[in-house]
Amino acid sequence: MSEPSAPPTDRNRLDEEESPYLRQHADNPVNWQPWDEQALETAREHDVPIFLSIGYSACHWCHVMEEESFADEDVADLLNDHFVPIKVDREERPDVDSIYMTVCQLVSGRGGWPLSAWLTPEGKPFYVGTYFPKESKRGQPGFVDVLENVIDSWETDREEIENRARKWTDAARDQLEETPGTDGAVGESADPTPPSSDLLETTADAAVRSADRQYGGFGSDGPKFPQPSRLRVLARASDRTGEETYREVLEETLDAMAAGGLYDHVGGGFHRYCVDRDWTVPHFEKMLYDNAEIPRAFLTGYRLAGDDRYAEVVEETLAFVDRELTHAEGGFFATLDAQSEDPETGDREEGAFYVWTPDEVRDVLEDETDAELFCERYDITASGNFEGENQPNRARSVADLAESFDLEESEVRDRLADARERLFAAREERPRPNRDEKVLAGWNGLMIATCAEAAMTLGADEYARMAVDALEFVRERLWDADERRLSRRYKDDDVAIDGYLEDYAFLARGALACYEATGDVDHLAFALDVAREIEGEFWDEEAGTLYFTPESGEDLVTRPQELSDQSTPSATGVAVETLLALESFVPDADYAEIAETVLATHADRLEGSPLQHATLCLAADRLESGALEVTVAAEEVPDEWREAFAAGHYPDRQIARRPPTEDGLEAWLDRLGLENAPPIWAGREARDGEPTLYVCRGRTCSPPTHDVDDALEWLDGNAAVDVETDGDGDDLEDDDFESPF
Repeated sequence: MSEPSAPPTDRNRLDEEESPYLRQHADNPVNWQPWDEQALETAREHDVPIFLSIGYSACHWCHVMEEESFADEDVADLLNDHFVPIKVDREERPDVDSIYMTVCQLVSGRGGWPLSAWLTPEGKPFYVGTYFPKESKRGQPGFVDVLENVIDSWETDREEIENRARKWTDAARDQLEETPGTDGAVGESADPTPPSSDLLETTADAAVRSADRQYGGFGSDGPKFPQPSRLRVLARASDRTGEETYREVLEETLDAMAAGGLYDHVGGGFHRYCVDRDWTVPHFEKMLYDNAEIPRAFLTGYRLAGDDRYAEVVEETLAFVDRELTHAEGGFFATLDAQSEDPETGDREEGAFYVWTPDEVRDVLEDETDAELFCERYDITASGNFEGENQPNRARSVADLAESFDLEESEVRDRLADARERLFAAREERPRPNRDEKVLAGWNGLMIATCAEAAMTLGADEYARMAVDALEFVRERLWDADERRLSRRYKDDDVAIDGYLEDYAFLARGALACYEATGDVDHLAFALDVAREIEGEFWDEEAGTLYFTPESGEDLVTRPQELSDQSTPSATGVAVETLLALESFVPDADYAEIAETVLATHADRLEGSPLQHATLCLAADRLESGALEVTVAAEEVPDEWREAFAAGHYPDRQIARRPPTEDGLEAWLDRLGLENAPPIWAGREARDGEPTLYVCRGRTCSPPTHDVDDALEWLDGNAAVDVETDGDGDDLEDDDFESPF
């Protein structure tokens, strides 16, 4: 290894960044650079490789690698002298993360964070890995050894490095960018068609085969990750087919997640995942997206099974989000760290904020019976389940405890509820985990949609308030109405990064859900504004797909798509579902055609590995089956209507609220810039001055009615009046029905 010349970079620039993760590394002796043109140009100018480190603020092993290597002066000297070291927050730059994580998975068969990648000055990867200990141990190469080997290879075997970089970049491009057909495009030779009509059952069957029927969830080993999109598939397939196994697997998984250590039984909310098969010990960080998508699955379970415990989980989780992840003006913060300070040692330790010993429980509760009830209920033992302490898991039922303690069940419930309140108050006095206070447009969209859906399902106005406040926060700070552009990140009045497909798609879905929950046409107008930009910036007609990065965005080594579900649902899948929903309001747009083409382009992929593409498979089912259209002509939705729809599972329901009069509708059309009312609204005013309901499925519509039970009876196929269509499948006129009007 030759002596270094002057270091390519002379200082750490992360103190100029707003990302909490990047700022955590601002004091490292490593001369970290953000991912920007200055850093990339420095690598090209000095002809040195880039060391790229990707992580996020709540990542436990990211902290470990920092402490072991990035805070070490000797390691810093190697990085500073021979590389341009770049640090990336994956939550801010999912495009960069997607490219190099894909390479890591292709090359090594695994992935995760921290992600460590060595790149040519042009950004092409030639060596990848995840966490490296500073020195070699337990079969893992040491970080220092890897750095020295890369330095030597760069000097002595440059041609081999360049060849490998080209091959790996081509592989990433094949995986992420190209689509079936000639030269990556969907040509006539490909003759694509959307997936077959049995895709929903195929996906549900795959979920059942992968299910852990003993402990719940998916996979027969640990770790156990929540898979909300798979649960939605099971629910829809159960509703469609009546197959009991689908519902059983859904409920087993929901029950396991609600009972185990994934769930915070003291303060509400969900941790990232569990490290074991039986859901006992979590990775303790709390992510906004998990606390959006998992409760959404519980809302689905509540509507399907009617289990009040599922509703309680949603309520407790949204209370946690409102309390601990909400900006004072309405937006939602990104994460809570897994680590917090141990009051006894002063060290930052994973899970310290959440775990208990029996003595700690007794000290707080004082009453011995209360302490024993809580410890028995939540498996708080002397031996512990996590490094000698205990992450609460619901181990015994109230009925079992009542029998053992010779108490009434109502008294056991009251004592446990009081114990949880007191333990929560005591826990609030502990040193808290750090909070990543950046507000991400896409993640906020996920949470907005869940809050709005909770408002419709549970009838709680505060959830609609949470949804609308967050939507308005994001619109005001991240949406440029003049340029019609969405930025991804807001923090402390700093706005940065062009939005990705997930930001546009998730936010459009959230805005549409706010319209459904509140009847405010402004939310629908915003959803349509965002959808137009999805078409303009992300739709590629030649390739027949939606890309993850905008057409006007940064030119990376490949332009990725996001087709599979990861920790968040597929951005492409959510975009397709949302475009299909919005088509009802702007039928002259090309949204349905775009959706159909995207699904046709990727049909082979979906049918070949449906479980990895659950959200896209749900979108394909919506295209195939159509939506259940529920048009409500009223100023306010009657409570009994909301309760009736919440009591049943209608997974493809689309609420289309409109003013009761034609004059009111004209004002809405002006707001949306429409000359004529779309069919979902046209001619569907309130009858006899009362709220009126119109229900349609499969291009067949019920009579207008004031009685929700009549509409649901018709929907379930038990209507007293047979409803027919003409030869084209269009609705017959009202006069063709024996209508109550």
